[in-house]
Amino acid sequence: MTTPAAPRRRPAWAGRNYTLLTTAAVVTNLGSNGALIAAAFAVLEAGGDGGDVGLVAAARTLPLVLFLLVGGAIADRLPRHRVMVAANVLNCLSQAAFAVLVLTGEALLWQMMLLSALGGVGQAFFGPAAEGMLLSSVTAEQAGRAFALFRFASQGATMSGAALGGALIAVIGPGWVLAVDAAAFALAGALRAFLDVSHIPERGAGGGLLADLRDGWREFTGRTWLWAIVVQFSLVNAVIVAADAVYGPQVARDSLGGPGPWGLALAFFGAGNAAGALLMARWKPRRLLLVGVLCVFPFALPSAALAVPVPIAVLCLAMFVSGLSIEVFGVSWMTALHQEIPEDKLSRVSAYDWFGSVAMVPLAAALAGPAESAFGRTAALWGCAGLCVVATAAVLCVRDVRDLTRRGTPVARTEAAPAADGEPGSADAEGPVGRLG
Repeated sequence: MTTPAAPRRRPAWAGRNYTLLTTAAVVTNLGSNGALIAAAFAVLEAGGDGGDVGLVAAARTLPLVLFLLVGGAIADRLPRHRVMVAANVLNCLSQAAFAVLVLTGEALLWQMMLLSALGGVGQAFFGPAAEGMLLSSVTAEQAGRAFALFRFASQGATMSGAALGGALIAVIGPGWVLAVDAAAFALAGALRAFLDVSHIPERGAGGGLLADLRDGWREFTGRTWLWAIVVQFSLVNAVIVAADAVYGPQVARDSLGGPGPWGLALAFFGAGNAAGALLMARWKPRRLLLVGVLCVFPFALPSAALAVPVPIAVLCLAMFVSGLSIEVFGVSWMTALHQEIPEDKLSRVSAYDWFGSVAMVPLAAALAGPAESAFGRTAALWGCAGLCVVATAAVLCVRDVRDLTRRGTPVARTEAAPAADGEPGSADAEGPVGRLG
């Protein structure tokens, strides 16, 4: 008598690595998005102003910029899961120390900046390794759906983490929210320790770190669509950080009712992310980047809404639309990278992508306070919205951005793409991003 097979609890293409990566991302986002709000309000409760909030944000992003390229080269040399776990340990320790300082009432500005900088170092090594690991965990046939569902799960956690974090800050204060984030990093690091990298071929001795960086630079600059969009996002991400991380908490404090409503608005952004990911799980636009870039225009809506400022319900709607559109871009971007970039260069190209995309963020965060003093918060927010629109319109003038299409097989691969968990990849499989969104 044949025993019927047990029903699968997950799709056949969602192997061990993909499942672990998705679960760990959910855990991390639940903690980190509340912690981002907590850090801003910790600075304000310690007597800081908008300029101090900007300095703490800049302290996190500056080492991120400085170490990203090294992190990408190392992630293509060492087992990526080890790089990810080491980065999670550093983030756990820095957030735990931040939490202790805030809870004891001893947090000074320089201490918060130093601990935020350590968190940025961890992210610099984690980001390229994580993106390379995710891109190598699925086959070309299922890449678009896999990336959409990954982002759906992680952005759902973003929504929940922001809402819960804002509520907890109002009830128990920012210190405990930072402590929860430290615990989340510890759990996520433990999960990522079980990732399997046996399907990724070991690299030869090569020519050293500088040679790896030059090789990655050639891959990056050789694709006009790639560097043009990264240049676009160097400006877009900078103004989004200034609006959301520096001006947003102040508008919430002065006009919206404090951290609770601001957390609700960020939760609606996460809800938009989830809706956009669900949309992209089914929709496969042929012109990947044209559709994605057109969806960058709504990124300007939250800045414009904060500039007015609009009632909280209207702000939540603007955040939802912005969140949905950024997922359309994000999935399109990740699909393009999966299709066009060789597996053994994924982390290095991702590092250049991240580097360009966040290069201006520390400067924007540091200048947000002085810009507010010089021009006023309202004018600064309208400037953020306008720059986002101008940068997006400019990149649409690049022909390669408009013309890059979804292909039947990945191009520019040095060998057949591996399937999830080490199963052989198929060169004939159907083949087909960020970041701050």
